[in-house]
Amino acid sequence: MNQNLGLIGKKLGNTQVFNEDGSVTRVTAIQVGPCRVIGHRTAEKDGYSALILGFGERKEKNMTKAEKGQFEKIKSKPAAKIMELRLPADVVAKHEINSVISPAEVFTVGQKVDVTGLSRGRGFQGVMRRWNFKGAKSFSHGSHEYKRHGGAIGTNMTPGRTLANLKMPGQWGNERITVQNLVVSRVLEADQVVLVEGAVPGSKNSFVTVRGAIKTRKKAA
Repeated sequence: MNQNLGLIGKKLGNTQVFNEDGSVTRVTAIQVGPCRVIGHRTAEKDGYSALILGFGERKEKNMTKAEKGQFEKIKSKPAAKIMELRLPADVVAKHEINSVISPAEVFTVGQKVDVTGLSRGRGFQGVMRRWNFKGAKSFSHGSHEYKRHGGAIGTNMTPGRTLANLKMPGQWGNERITVQNLVVSRVLEADQVVLVEGAVPGSKNSFVTVRGAIKTRKKAA
């Protein structure tokens, strides 16, 4: 489980930056602020330690009374996105409720991060697009209209049924995906934006979570 500090962000889109040597790096712009602390989880009360973060603002008319009461209790404006990040107890204790965490406190240029988001939903798709099946090469031995089909899915007498977890047509996309070890290219503190090398899941203006990577290789001593 990733227990590195991170922030909630909104994917703004893709662009490019020019490096000092003249090369071009393709990056994704993510707005990670203002991101504020709206609650704590402690081991004594909840059995684990975590920070509850809120991103952006939300209209009160679109909220239930229970949701309004949550923010009235801490005297804070309603957040558009709420997310809980499990963290060590000492990290949780450093951040008070209603305090704002700036991008410069969490990210540095060259740091590797993991970005989690909801991928774009592409609806019902066949096996060639969903699973990258090769398809039939020819229409021999009387076969026809079978070029983009999946092929045989069952057996004969043993076990006499279609096995589970076969790759078949169905819903593609609209699932939680984490892209690991992306490099932070720029930290634009004034704009509350982080530029990350490469692509991240989700469409424009979708919410993502950016946290310190957990599978980075340690340099040999």
